[in-house]
Amino acid sequence: MKPFAFVFPGQGSQSVGMLDAWGDHPVVADTLREASEALGEDLGRLIHEGPKETLGLTTNTQPVMLVAGVAAWRVWRAEGGESPTAVAGHSLGEYSALVAADVLTLADAAPLVRFRAAAMQEAVPVGAGAMAAILGMDAERVKAGCAEAQATFGAGSAEVVEAVNFNDPAQTVIAGSKAAVEKACEVLKANGAKRALPLPVSAPFHSSLMRPAAERLREKLAGIALAAPRIPLINNIDVSVESDADRIRDALYRQAFGPVRWVECVQAMRARDINTIVECGPGKVLAGMTKRIDANIQGAALYDPATLAEVKALLA
Repeated sequence: MKPFAFVFPGQGSQSVGMLDAWGDHPVVADTLREASEALGEDLGRLIHEGPKETLGLTTNTQPVMLVAGVAAWRVWRAEGGESPTAVAGHSLGEYSALVAADVLTLADAAPLVRFRAAAMQEAVPVGAGAMAAILGMDAERVKAGCAEAQATFGAGSAEVVEAVNFNDPAQTVIAGSKAAVEKACEVLKANGAKRALPLPVSAPFHSSLMRPAAERLREKLAGIALAAPRIPLINNIDVSVESDADRIRDALYRQAFGPVRWVECVQAMRARDINTIVECGPGKVLAGMTKRIDANIQGAALYDPATLAEVKALLA
C-alpha cells in the first residue's frame, strides 16, 4: 500500500445528523457510548437531533467533532484499513489524531476537549473577539496587514489582531479583538485581498488572547496520562513529530494560543513521500485545502460507508 496520511477536521465541519449515515454500525455506537459515559451525557442524541444552535456551541462542538473523527477512524481500522504513514488534525482535530495514535484515550480526550472549549469561551467575553477569513492574499501580506491595522490603535493599545490559521496559500484566518479584526479586514481589502469574511465564532481562537485559556489547559494536561504515539503525529504549532509526553503537553498548551500551520503540515507529509491525504470525519474542508496546497497530493474524505469504500479502493 502506498504511503498515506489521515487528518482530522476541527470546528466548523459539524452538522446535525452527521453520523446518521453509519446507521447502527457497532463501532460507531461503541464510540458514542464511550464518549457519552466520559461526559455524563448522550452525545449520540445531541448529534442526531441537534438543534444546530446547540451543536454549534463551542463546548458541544469540540467533543462532538472529536467523537465523530474517532468513530470514522475506528470503523476504518475495524473494517481492515491499514495504519497510515502519519496523522495530523486541524486545530481541535489534533485531539482526534492523538486518540488515533493512541496518545490519549477517548475517555480522557472527551472531557479534556470540553474543558478546553469552556476555557477558551471564558477567556474572552462573547462579542469582544472576532475571526475572519482572508481570501486571495498570501500569508506574509496578511501578517503585514495585521501589523499595519494594529499600529493604527497606537502603542500600548489592548487591541490585537493576528494571523492564526494558515489554511492554504491563498486563505489565512485572522483573529483578535473585534475592533482590530474589523480594521484589519478594511486594511487587507484595501491592500488587495479578494475577500475578508467574518467567521461565525464565539471566541478569537489561536490568538494571543487565548493565553489565559491555555494556562488553564496546561494545568489540566498535567494530570492526564499521555503515551508515545504509535503513528507519527505532525502537530500544528511546531510542524514536528513528538514522542515525549511532556513535549506533547507543551505543544498542546501552545497550540491553544498559537497559529495552526496547516500549509506546512501538509508540506511535511509530502516530504515523507505521502501522496494521498484522507480527511477522517465529517465534511471535506481539509480535502479541499490539500489540493490547493499541493496539486500533486490527492485529497479524499472518509465520513460514511460509501466514502469508506472509496478510500479503500483509492489506497488499494
